[in-house]
Amino acid sequence: MFRWLWRTVWLACLVPLIWLAFGAYADRLGANPIEYITRATGDWTLRLLLVTLAVTPLRQITGWHWLVRLRRMLGLYAFFYASLHLLTYLWLDQFFDIGGIVKDIIKRPFITIGFGAFLLLLPLAVTSTNGMVRRLGGRAWQRLHKLVYVVGILGVAHYWWLVKKDLTEPILYACILATLFAVRLWHARRLRAHLAAQTT
Repeated sequence: MFRWLWRTVWLACLVPLIWLAFGAYADRLGANPIEYITRATGDWTLRLLLVTLAVTPLRQITGWHWLVRLRRMLGLYAFFYASLHLLTYLWLDQFFDIGGIVKDIIKRPFITIGFGAFLLLLPLAVTSTNGMVRRLGGRAWQRLHKLVYVVGILGVAHYWWLVKKDLTEPILYACILATLFAVRLWHARRLRAHLAAQTT
């Protein structure tokens, strides 16, 4: 049963890429296809990142421990779309003009934050395998992967500073991220209180 669920989620995560490919083939990406692709890959990076961050709070609330088995795949898909987002900027937008890219990173804060978020996301993707968990040790691996919350904050800030007029979506993503933080803090305090009660 879980295998079918895993495959369904895996295919669902590919749908945005398939839709983009179809749009490019059918010339349906609007007047500025590069901007469309950049926005779409960025949107799906942030959405999948938030879904990944939602796995642990949902497991804590519902007791559905099988959700954890989807977290790695969701996180790697978030990294995949982040890579496409960055590659679109480096290749289609800047044509690998190193000088122009460096100036952009320095002068445009939303690009600085976005680039920083990707750099933090990179070691999380590299250490996502079972082998790396064993090499780092469980505690060290967990400490490292807490950086995903920093990536989430930077991702929301990147989008917020990018949007100039309609802040509806950045505000929505910020509220979702804040809610996920609140649920985790609530659960941590509840767990500490429970352990304190057992020791008294």
